[in-house]
Amino acid sequence: MTLLHPPAPARRPIRELPDELISQIAAGEVVERPASVVRELLDNAMDAGARSITLRLIGGGTRLISVEDDGGGIAPDELATALKRHATSKIGNLDELESVMTMGFRGEALAAINSVSELTLLSRMDGQPNAFALDGRTGEIRPVARAVGTTVEVKELFFSTPARRKFLKSDSTELAHCIEAVRRHALARPDVGFAIWHEGKLIEQWRVHPGAAGLAQRLADVLGEDFVAQSIAVEYNAGPLKVIGRAGLPDAARSRPDHQFAYVNGRFVRDKVVMHGARSAYEDVLHGHKQPAYALFMEIDPTLVDVNVHPTKIEVRFRDSRAVHQAVRHALENALAAPRSQHLTDESAHANSQFDLTSSPPSKALPESARWQQGGMRFEGPGPSRLNAPTYQPTDAFAARVDGERAMADLKALWNPPERSQDLVAQERPAPAWPQGERVASSTPNAFAEPTPLPEGDWPLGRAVAQLHGVYILAENKQGLVVVDMHAAHERIVYERLKNQLNANDGNGPRIASQPLLIPATFAATPTEAATAEACAETLAQLGLEISPLSAKTLAVRAVPTSLAQGDAVELARSVLAELSQHDASTVVQRAQNEILATMACHGAVRANRRLTLDEMNALLRQMEETERSDQCNHGRPTWRQMTMRDLDALFLRGR
Repeated sequence: MTLLHPPAPARRPIRELPDELISQIAAGEVVERPASVVRELLDNAMDAGARSITLRLIGGGTRLISVEDDGGGIAPDELATALKRHATSKIGNLDELESVMTMGFRGEALAAINSVSELTLLSRMDGQPNAFALDGRTGEIRPVARAVGTTVEVKELFFSTPARRKFLKSDSTELAHCIEAVRRHALARPDVGFAIWHEGKLIEQWRVHPGAAGLAQRLADVLGEDFVAQSIAVEYNAGPLKVIGRAGLPDAARSRPDHQFAYVNGRFVRDKVVMHGARSAYEDVLHGHKQPAYALFMEIDPTLVDVNVHPTKIEVRFRDSRAVHQAVRHALENALAAPRSQHLTDESAHANSQFDLTSSPPSKALPESARWQQGGMRFEGPGPSRLNAPTYQPTDAFAARVDGERAMADLKALWNPPERSQDLVAQERPAPAWPQGERVASSTPNAFAEPTPLPEGDWPLGRAVAQLHGVYILAENKQGLVVVDMHAAHERIVYERLKNQLNANDGNGPRIASQPLLIPATFAATPTEAATAEACAETLAQLGLEISPLSAKTLAVRAVPTSLAQGDAVELARSVLAELSQHDASTVVQRAQNEILATMACHGAVRANRRLTLDEMNALLRQMEETERSDQCNHGRPTWRQMTMRDLDALFLRGR
């Protein structure tokens, strides 16, 4: 196939473009669709100090976009200037640009919108007898009636550029984008009321919510009360950066990232650093390819973030992106770490606290006499003067699966230098198999005997009452029935214990055991890969990789992790280098460690169809209440579910 090249154009002189054409070219960057106009006009309204904003649309915004606010207004002699390119009251010099806190500042929006539509600007300042209206086409100014504030009417968007108008979607699609633009603004400003009208009908309205609880109430109004009920509070401070908001529970993860809202100093952003930091915090608890839901509001010194990156102002650039990434990650990790079982309260207490954004639900303190032995699942109850709690001494079969020394021996075989790994493998002893159909001798006469009563205050996950098909533990707590997947729950407990023991046993940081390659694997490296290999040599060593330059454009893989010795060394090296070049190195190392630990924990956890005594079940429940992230197993599946008395009554139609 031959490529057809257009003939060389005739020589034309270089000349300046007319102002109108310049504005239309610039409008292509600022105004993509009606939602872009809505976003820009909302920014201006909030910068003007508005406390009530009304958006009116016709035809999904293609025929009419009208934004009315009750802000400070524009002086009559400044109306014409407001429609000129690069005219703004937000900044006046470079210092103000580098520390800008307003939503708008570029001075391009009104001029760009005016160049591709029929725009009318109405405004009245406090103290003026009437408002004035400016026709964007003719420049005519006339007195009109209006309260204090500003109205911007945009009719027939893209009428002067019909080719652009053909790219617009249906009215319903454009309307949905306009509503989403308002939602993003409404989430960050609970002190501002918003109303959306379409074709003369009110379709959305969010009232003003002042005070400390305003943000949480606005989240409930905009994202739904289910989001608030299925999320936990986030509050984290790291020097000049503060992160607050709510993080969705892993159980409430979605198939699409449509409930991910991140704000920097009140500005909605789509930033790769923030998104990756949030995603990495959920890696240990999220199932499959599900997307977490969150609303994060970051406050940072404006001099540490550059908002002048893109005309749409949706992208930002941080001076220290690594610090921001770590702050977002740790903020979410800390919020997700605490087991939700500690926060179980009665329904009335939950109703009073579910909209508290700045603090987590009050934790129920476990009895002071309750102690857990670090090396195994031993629970010691209160003394004889109080009600007796279960005392658990693990049987040989169960102890073999949770023995801390054996787990660490397996772990060292993967991380320590491989000289003694064969000895450790040889010393392994298989866990005794549980005889088919045989049952452990229980401290109670039978599985249906009266369980040992709980001490005062009761435990969040309650007391075990039975085991179902050797898979699930049924427990009774104050709210009703708790169903526990015993393998998934114990898998998380072993996993978290392995992580803690690994970090405690090596103060210099763990290293994955590596195996030298007999013949180094070479590949042609990009400049980025070569620079990353040189800068991150220590991190690569922690991952069990040795990558060194063979020439200016060639890298050689000389060692790989022992467990991956049979894989594609070049593909492994390239994927790790790509990850290191884009993200924080520590997350790469941690992810590699956690993947191997999760596999070990899965094999070390108690298996399904294993019969447990009531004491063993209670011991497992107590450890779940103490273990971080115990609400999900290593693969992100839930480990327990609560069925309240109301749920049970509904199943049996009680009270109807």
